[in-house]
Amino acid sequence: MLFNPARHEPLQTIAWDETRVRQFITRIVRQTEAHMNVDGLWPTHPNDGDGEDNPREPLTPLYHGACGVVWALDYLAAVGAVELERDPLAHAASLQALNRAWLEADHNTSFGAWMMGETPWLMLAYGRAPSEALADQLAGLIAGNIDNPTRELMWGSPGTLLAASLLHERTHDERWAELFRRTAGQLAAELKWSEERGCHYWTQDLYKKEWTFLDGVHGFVGTALPLIRGRHLLDAASWSEWESRIVNTLQRTATLEGGAANWPAFLTPPEGRKPTMLMQLCHGAPGFIVCVAHLPSRELDPLLLAAGEAVWAAGPLTKGSNLCHGTGGNGYAFLCLYQRTGDIKWLERAQAFAMHGIAQTEADEATHGQLRYSLWTGDLGFAIYLWDCLRGAAAFPTLDVFYGAAG
Repeated sequence: MLFNPARHEPLQTIAWDETRVRQFITRIVRQTEAHMNVDGLWPTHPNDGDGEDNPREPLTPLYHGACGVVWALDYLAAVGAVELERDPLAHAASLQALNRAWLEADHNTSFGAWMMGETPWLMLAYGRAPSEALADQLAGLIAGNIDNPTRELMWGSPGTLLAASLLHERTHDERWAELFRRTAGQLAAELKWSEERGCHYWTQDLYKKEWTFLDGVHGFVGTALPLIRGRHLLDAASWSEWESRIVNTLQRTATLEGGAANWPAFLTPPEGRKPTMLMQLCHGAPGFIVCVAHLPSRELDPLLLAAGEAVWAAGPLTKGSNLCHGTGGNGYAFLCLYQRTGDIKWLERAQAFAMHGIAQTEADEATHGQLRYSLWTGDLGFAIYLWDCLRGAAAFPTLDVFYGAAG
């Protein structure tokens, strides 16, 4: 089976309501501003805590902490979705220091990590007040992350590959293009070949284990996204080879059933672990669609459309409206397909997921007595998804876009 029905719930039939959507974006932003404490932090949602992160301890990374909230508020204001009542970057310097202290407390030296480290904090500061000193710091973080053995977006060099692409787009400075090419070259050298599957893949040395993830956060297709995004920085021969590898690996690893498609979490499951088929952005078809949405080749289009049908058949996720493993992230697959094909049914499906996600967010708030103040795992990311549903365009937060003026 392409997905586990227990992880999904029936779609609520709620008519698309532009006024309600705009009001809900504003409500999320106003409540977020109101709940920022004097140090510029937000209360952590119980679902964002685990055995290593005390749920009562405010979090700071881009993925599930203050950096993501700050970024989302600044972005929503920059694109004209809302007007802010407070400056979200007022405490950025002290929050960046807290983020480093959090990494050091866990003996983690991946300070350049895209979703967990300092790179996005410095990019926010650089967007507000660019300087050579900040550019040098960013270049040092990107260069220092090139050999990171995780080889995935959250911690590894694919994340800082993405940062180099975004910075080049912002500045047109050749230093970012050169760092992009150096990182891409290292990733090419680290590719492995599967005789069994007839495709390329990477291993990820992550959380003290070695994996063969394929997914949109930790895996192969997540690494494909910044390569596709920055392809103009590569010579024609290098890009042609990358495009061929990406197409082949996605074709060779897909599972097709009755006109629908999905991908397993791993190329090779870890010993003692059954093959895993999930249907969410971080593991499964939604992430594959989002990550290759701008691939110039049309060879994958039949597979991507089949994947979109699988996302629709599965329905909204039970884990709420968030981007990483929730209804908003899956809905971005529909927005990407609408942008790629122009077929209105994909926009209508995205908007149906948006209305369902509003109901999920309201129910979650009633249960926990608070919103979920985070970008990838919470309500700020969902607010940006609602904005993109209003404008009928897909710009996935911090993957497709970072600086609001480019959004």
